[in-house]
Amino acid sequence: MAGIKVKAKLKGGVVKVKAMVKHPMMTYNMAEKKTGSRDNANFVTHLTATVNGETVLDMSTSQFLSKNPIFKFQFKGIGKKGDKVEMLAVDLKGKTYKGKGKIK
Repeated sequence: MAGIKVKAKLKGGVVKVKAMVKHPMMTYNMAEKKTGSRDNANFVTHLTATVNGETVLDMSTSQFLSKNPIFKFQFKGIGKKGDKVEMLAVDLKGKTYKGKGKIK
């Protein structure tokens, strides 16, 4: 498990971001089938993105995402070419995953 791969492009004043969180995303049902205990479930529960210290995305997620989920979102009014989009994900066990990408 590495982190978050982030790509961001600015076009027409709108920044479009595509991010992949490298995570196995084990649901409660999968954990119970594999280990016999739902306590071994682990999936991304929260995702945040910032540009120049300003939050552009703050979302909670559930167990119903695929392995290595891809998130796409867009925003405008913040950021220019060369600025960095920084992302942070937190999983059910409390582990954090980070990634950043320059706006192109």
